[in-house]
Amino acid sequence: MLIALFADIHANRQAFEVCLAKAREAGAEQIVLLGDFVGYGADPDWVVTTAMDLVGQGAVAVMGNHDCAVGSPKVQLNAHAQAAMEWTRGELGLPQRQFLAALPMKEEQHSRLYVHSEASRPENWIYVTDSSGASRSMQSTFAHVTFCGHVHKPALYSLSVTGKMTSFVPTSGAPIQLLPGRQWLVVLGSVGQPRDGNPAAAFALFNTDTREITYCRAPYDVEQAAARIRDNGLPTWLAERLLVGK
Repeated sequence: MLIALFADIHANRQAFEVCLAKAREAGAEQIVLLGDFVGYGADPDWVVTTAMDLVGQGAVAVMGNHDCAVGSPKVQLNAHAQAAMEWTRGELGLPQRQFLAALPMKEEQHSRLYVHSEASRPENWIYVTDSSGASRSMQSTFAHVTFCGHVHKPALYSLSVTGKMTSFVPTSGAPIQLLPGRQWLVVLGSVGQPRDGNPAAAFALFNTDTREITYCRAPYDVEQAAARIRDNGLPTWLAERLLVGK
């Protein structure tokens, strides 16, 4: 089975539409959504409604910190994110808000764990940015592969039975086999707000038969997404960062 995985869509309709189209062209049979449907971008209602439709068709979805923040003012966000969140709350209808509030923190299927941040304390929204954080996450689960987002930068970590860690930044379009003798942590890039210097939207494809993960990039109309942010009165910096992928 080919699984398409998306994280950190952040209300970016233009990016999400292109990624979904590319995943379907590749023959994806299941869709997994790793949270942060809202925040930063200008089309939260469309993105959440699309996610609701996908879940109704069998997709898996988990909660991100921005999704949690919609109904919980206690979630800490930076100033730009907070301004976008206050605007976002006014854009979402009751069904969309209820959908986000009901999302689980994590889901596990067939030795695959899906979570927005990491496995040890998903409710604390910890960023996995190094081998130490990746090891902590993997040691807290029996899953062979953990898929997460939150960082907005693609990365891949593995842990051997003897505790040896490996980590690297994957090359887009090059399949990597996740060998059964190790645990793996797949950190996806962001669909809606990449931060690795590449403005192209990021997602991944996982083949459950070959155990191969392929990181994918999808160029999209960044200018249009940025214009939508500016036209809705959101902080201009949120538009500018899309153009440079930072």
